Amino acid sequence: MSTRDKRLGDWGEQKAAQHLLEKGYQIVARNFRWARGEIDIVAQKANMLVFVEVKTASSINMGDPSTWVTPKKQSQIAQVAQKFLFDYAITDQDCRFDVIGVLKTASSYRLQHIENAFWLHQNE
Repeated sequence: MSTRDKRLGDWGEQKAAQHLLEKGYQIVARNFRWARGEIDIVAQKANMLVFVEVKTASSINMGDPSTWVTPKKQSQIAQVAQKFLFDYAITDQDCRFDVIGVLKTASSYRLQHIENAFWLHQNE
């Protein structure tokens, strides 16, 4: 990943975290890493633990960032989420997977928050 892409991704994650805070979420963790991948943001609202994948683009020509979370990526995120729950001994917790797409334009940005973007299947 180029330095420019990394900066854009970090910028998008910051905008996503800011959005979540404004919507009443508490940020539990950012960039939780495990050998199999990473979860950009772990947030909590009421009794719901939310694993958030953030996708950022700088051009509409790249397509909608929220569509970039492929089934393979969903499976990877679900595995990392299970590791997070195990590491922090979290049991009997309602969880969901959200995607936040951020499109940066020359003078502003557009953010799309998709709640329940995908589900953790028992065989993951």
